[in-house]
This record gives sequence, C-alpha cells and structure tokens, in this order.
Amino acid sequence: MTTTTIQCNCGAVRMELTGEPLVQLYCHCDDCQAVHCAAYIPAVMYRISETRIVSGDPRMWKLKTTLRATCRECGTPIYSEPPGLGIRAIRAHLLPKGMFKPTFHMNCQYAMLPVKDDLPHYKGFPAMFGGSDEQVPW
Repeated sequence: MTTTTIQCNCGAVRMELTGEPLVQLYCHCDDCQAVHCAAYIPAVMYRISETRIVSGDPRMWKLKTTLRATCRECGTPIYSEPPGLGIRAIRAHLLPKGMFKPTFHMNCQYAMLPVKDDLPHYKGFPAMFGGSDEQVPW
C-alpha cells in the first residue's frame, strides 16, 4: 500500500496519507473562499482513517461549518474535515509534485468567475458526496 508523507511549509507538522485518494478536485464553496481568500482551492480527499499526524500539533479551528487544521508555527493550511462525510480534504499544494490530478470542480454555485477547462463543474456536491450531480453550463 502506498504511503505519502506531506508537511507544512516549516516542517513542524508532518502527516502520512495511506493508499490512494478517494478523489481529487477543486472546491469553490463560500467557506473555502472566506478562509483562504481565494476563488477556489485544490483538494485531495482521503478517509480520515487513512490519514495520520506523525509529528507536530496542528491548530484546529473553523470559520463557518468546516473544521480546519493549520500549522501552529507557520500557519500553513493542512486539511479540512467537511461535516458528515468522514473525510479529510488535504490541501493539494502539499502533495509531491505531479501527484495532484483533479477530476472535477464542486460548489460552482459560489464561483467568483467561470473556470473553463475539460472537467465537470458541479453546481453543488456531486452524487458521491450526497449531491445531485447538477452541473453549471460553463
């Protein structure tokens, strides 16, 4: 089984990811926009049981509904835990180069501007996360 180790920018927090991610995506939700001051974020989803903090003590907090972990030392966003899904959304910029391969965009109803690429653009959540699979017509 594959194990990937990621770390924050200063190296104080290290985390192991076991196996393959459930999905890789871009999230446009208003929660992510507010927290990261960005139009959308790249994320890689793993089951919580397939992630493990191996060093450091991330600071846990939330702005709206999603629990988030950041490094106490350098402030690097590490992961979030969307409520009720049993998953951790790992910030894709922490992965080894070339490992991030997104397959869709979600929560595009909150998008600041259309993103035109060849990926599906779900209005809310795709069916795999309990949504309707409705897409926006970009």
